[in-house]
Amino acid sequence: MTTLTPAYGRDYKSKKAVMVDLEAGKDFIVNDMSDPYDGKPCSPLQDFAGKSVVFRYGQLRKVFALSIPA
Repeated sequence: MTTLTPAYGRDYKSKKAVMVDLEAGKDFIVNDMSDPYDGKPCSPLQDFAGKSVVFRYGQLRKVFALSIPA
């Protein structure tokens, strides 16, 4: 599973806030050494459709997994 973090200095205090920006199409950063796009921005709804990802937020202390619909 690929880990994603907020891009461009954003951070979130709740899972709901992450979901709002995810649905709005905001970018996240790929943080996974095994992924060739490690460190690059992505749009999870487009780039990870049909896959599961992990979101880190709250100064990278909080985590939740989500299956992105295809």
